[in-house]
Amino acid sequence: MKTLFYLLLFCPVLLTAQETLSEKNYRVYSVKQAKEVSLNEIADDMKNYDVLFLGEEHNDSVTHYLEKTMFGLLHARYGTNMALSMEMFDRDVQPVMNEYLQGFIREKNFTKDARVWSNYRDYRPMVEFAKEKKLDVVCANAAGRYSNLAGRKGQKALAELPAESKKFFAPLPYDTASGEYYKKLMDLTGHSAPDTAKKDTAKAKPAPMMMGNFNLIMGQSLWDATMAYSISEYLKKNKGKKVMQVNGRFHSDEGFAIVAQLTKYNPKAKPLIISTASDDAFPKIDWSKYKKNGDYIIITDPKVPKTYED
Repeated sequence: MKTLFYLLLFCPVLLTAQETLSEKNYRVYSVKQAKEVSLNEIADDMKNYDVLFLGEEHNDSVTHYLEKTMFGLLHARYGTNMALSMEMFDRDVQPVMNEYLQGFIREKNFTKDARVWSNYRDYRPMVEFAKEKKLDVVCANAAGRYSNLAGRKGQKALAELPAESKKFFAPLPYDTASGEYYKKLMDLTGHSAPDTAKKDTAKAKPAPMMMGNFNLIMGQSLWDATMAYSISEYLKKNKGKKVMQVNGRFHSDEGFAIVAQLTKYNPKAKPLIISTASDDAFPKIDWSKYKKNGDYIIITDPKVPKTYED
């Protein structure tokens, strides 16, 4: 599973059925309007944008309910001009995804050959909806074997791979995390970031963040760059379409990471960012704590059981 630290241990827990969830389990806040709004208003707002980044906490069952709901609302408005893009699938399994969506292969073969995440049950409703409505699903990410190689040996090692392999990650050289995003990564690992980092330019070359012999910045940035590149390429090949990108919120919060990388690959693409989180104060939320994270903030009910414990 893709996370900042590359590994999660999954402990399945009893998942509240999605049909029992409702608007009572979340609150939506518009940063621009400085008030609580509905999911319908986000769907309406999407008419002005090309890519909706929906940043999740991977084990939040309410957010998974919201993802399927949001995708349905977008389809209701934009029809077959909507596509889904997912961190949870790697670029090299795109043919497997296409075969499944088009009805050629069985689900058990799809889940095996597409290397679905351990909590695929959380994402299955979106994939099944796309299949039913004949919508595209973009397998956006770089496989872990490539991010691992980048972290161990750098972009030079990626450049030495066969040409066929290079189709499955962002073109080289790719920009690496810098500025505020770099500081954010450093904070999570307990390191100290240099004072010179002021904004996420994706241009500067800060010192590598090493965990043993592994450069976390290099590996993480390959994921970000590859997801951005995948979205950009899809938009270029499918004029007039819109994309809902689902990823861990760390990859899109504050307009960093994938969002910043997308600006490089496709400067004309207009992003809209949703950041989700759970808060023990729910439903009495201090929105000021979250508003820097996106255009819309969704806070979910912490009392709803997680889909797994990390």
